[in-house]
Amino acid sequence: MQVIQWDKTALRRINRELQISVDKALFKKVNRILWEVKDRGDLAIRRFTREFDGIDVPLKRLRVSEGEINRAFEKVSVQFVPILKLITENVRQYYEKDLRKSFRIKGKDGVILGKNYFPMNRVGIYVPGGQAPLVSTVYMTVIPAKVAGVKEIALATPPNRETGEIDPHILVVANLLGVKEIYRIGGAQAVAAMAFGTRTVPKVDKIAGPGNPYVTEAKRQVFGYVGIDLIAGPSEVCIVADSTANPNYITCDLLSQTEHFGGLGVLITSSAKLVEIMRRRVDSGFILQVKNMDEACDAANEIAPEHIEIMTEKARTVAGRITNAGSVFVGHYSPTVIGDYIAGPSHVLPTAGTARYFSALSASDFIKSTQIIEYNKESLSRVRDHVRKLTEIEGLVLHRISLEARFADTEKIKDTGISEPKG
Repeated sequence: MQVIQWDKTALRRINRELQISVDKALFKKVNRILWEVKDRGDLAIRRFTREFDGIDVPLKRLRVSEGEINRAFEKVSVQFVPILKLITENVRQYYEKDLRKSFRIKGKDGVILGKNYFPMNRVGIYVPGGQAPLVSTVYMTVIPAKVAGVKEIALATPPNRETGEIDPHILVVANLLGVKEIYRIGGAQAVAAMAFGTRTVPKVDKIAGPGNPYVTEAKRQVFGYVGIDLIAGPSEVCIVADSTANPNYITCDLLSQTEHFGGLGVLITSSAKLVEIMRRRVDSGFILQVKNMDEACDAANEIAPEHIEIMTEKARTVAGRITNAGSVFVGHYSPTVIGDYIAGPSHVLPTAGTARYFSALSASDFIKSTQIIEYNKESLSRVRDHVRKLTEIEGLVLHRISLEARFADTEKIKDTGISEPKG
């Protein structure tokens, strides 16, 4: 690992490694895919599946059949379903606490303000399947949507390059969670299908889930046609450690990120001994050497990592100072892998420093809100002059008239000579 002394210059070097860059060539390729799917629908999906996945999928097989789902249960071990039930209960319980609730505020003079929350009607979930079928992504995305009350969930995942089939574990998990629509479509073409709709794949309101650079760029480009959860790059972990940390734990956690394409590990430590040990153990990534835990927390918040592990004395205190991170793992026995699979909170997290303004996937990501504003004539009268003044400043005469019309039953509309019509 490359050792760097902490300062703002050092952080810029690390952030360059983490940054999600926009590749012009990739932009053009993805843009071509998106618009061809928008124009030609299922035929374009079939073409791009043949081009990128090496599989010719007949149009009638784009959607996985009930028979295929039923046969998938025969291909998984009997131990899988009980394990899944334990995991999904953890995830469900966490997100039931995460829901926002509608509210009303009754103010003075009869003013009532509030907000109503409603689930989205239809969302699309993307589940990666390139390097390996990410079974955990199914429940880490579907359950928050289900808890939010989403009525229709469409799941897209790429077919196996050799068989053209979907991994049976993905089918089983999706089925047990009540997902009825599953499509053997991957890459940017899957994002395009869900964003624009085709004869086979109805349009969705929002797309969630991680993916390769094509998927990420496609989500970026369709934002506005549909909602998206976040822009995510390669996986990353940042470990804040002092002399109490076990080097073996750190080594294993840093190396685990290398299983993801482009995955990166950063160790932030005040221990010179730990620096000497770790610089020889792991080839990739960075060691950021700091003077104390104050500097460590400052550095971590500047990096704003996807995952951050706190392996220090008084780990809870240190964790309390981390304000920019996707997910914080507190203590020596809270490895990132627990968050990936079983703890409860979703592993769909902001990467590349975007934790400064994005948050982890939540049930609230599948809920939209409607504001409630209710005035009576008395309360409207009390703010009348203030609103009139603002409409004059902005030069919006018709806005002022719409306000004054409410008082035309007792007086002429000020400065217009217009009276409220009778009847």
